[in-house]
Amino acid sequence: MSIVRLAIAGAALVGAVGLAAVSGGGGGEEEAAAPLTNSATLAIGEAEADAHGIDYARFDRRLQRLMDENGMVGLSVGVVENGHIHFLKGYGETENGSGEMVSPDTVFRWASVSKGVAGVLTAKLADEGRLRLDESIARFSGNLQLPGGAQREARVRDVLSHRLGLWRNAYDDRLEDGADPDQIRRDLMETNLTCQPGTCWSYQNVAFDAVTDVVEKVTGTTYQQAAHDRLFVPLGMTSTSMTRGGLVDQPSWARPHSTGKRVLEVKQPYYSVPAAGGINSNIKDLAIWLQAQMGLFPEVVSPQTLATAHAPIVRTPSENSRLRKFRERVSEPYYGLGWRIYDYEGHTIVGHRGGVDGYRSLILFDPELKTGVVAMWNSNVSKPWGLQYELMDLVYGLEFRDWLELDS
Repeated sequence: MSIVRLAIAGAALVGAVGLAAVSGGGGGEEEAAAPLTNSATLAIGEAEADAHGIDYARFDRRLQRLMDENGMVGLSVGVVENGHIHFLKGYGETENGSGEMVSPDTVFRWASVSKGVAGVLTAKLADEGRLRLDESIARFSGNLQLPGGAQREARVRDVLSHRLGLWRNAYDDRLEDGADPDQIRRDLMETNLTCQPGTCWSYQNVAFDAVTDVVEKVTGTTYQQAAHDRLFVPLGMTSTSMTRGGLVDQPSWARPHSTGKRVLEVKQPYYSVPAAGGINSNIKDLAIWLQAQMGLFPEVVSPQTLATAHAPIVRTPSENSRLRKFRERVSEPYYGLGWRIYDYEGHTIVGHRGGVDGYRSLILFDPELKTGVVAMWNSNVSKPWGLQYELMDLVYGLEFRDWLELDS
């Protein structure tokens, strides 16, 4: 395998992302930067494994085996190590049986990984003095209505950390049936609170998206435009969008599939709640976003903004059931502002998962080591969740575990 390395630290600040290639087994000088093409694969050969904590060849072999599992169609994976992107690769097809291969330029959906953008964008506005996270959500949103007027007690911070006192995923079914999100948020006043705002945790989508009202009132523009102007453009995330057209109009985009590899329709509802689940991009842009969370672009996302967004706010004990088979490694689940925080064998890690019909995504990283992984795939299968744990085990030099369950 030839060795290619992406020299990307600081790339967003100069408006270019470069690919520097080194031929041979690990020696030689870096050549002039050249753009990634649709067919490009970015990886590090076996000779480089000792120079880095991560054995990329081994990781790649595991991912190739994963693609032979039932229900897998396409997959895109990126790894940042020590702040630099060292691995970008597409696997499988954009559509089952099409012969069109996934590349680092293929666009997928982020789904709920989008929530981290809402947390960072709002924390950034707070860092600029445009708002306070402990202000009442009622000051910014007239749509979010809770039983007994409890929205007046709810803070902006509570919206972003799922502490509104609603039952889990309240009225997502109405959203998926095509109802208007603003009306759904008004209808939440008909529900019964499970606790007072700010005192318990329960995951939301429709209610979480009330943060769009906050951003729009503070910036005087749409949520999508604010994220585009304040985050995506200065970071150089050129493929990133928040509309259905931003996905299906791309030259290379991943079609959604069921677990049986049947092609599904790309539906509109979660684009209607962009803060909760409306972002699309290729894996290159998601890897740049990962770098931004590590503090690589402080002129765009300041250390204070990251500290605010990633700070653990509320324990999420219900997360333990989802982590059950990974509990040997992961414990102490918390939620911040659109981000999950865990203990991983004594290391603090930050991340999130995402899923809408036909798509799944993940982001997970160690902020101290500036190392982590991002992935997106275009089917409803769950096995790829294990790749993040296999990667982090390589990072920490832990004993191998078959987290992808390929040998079971």
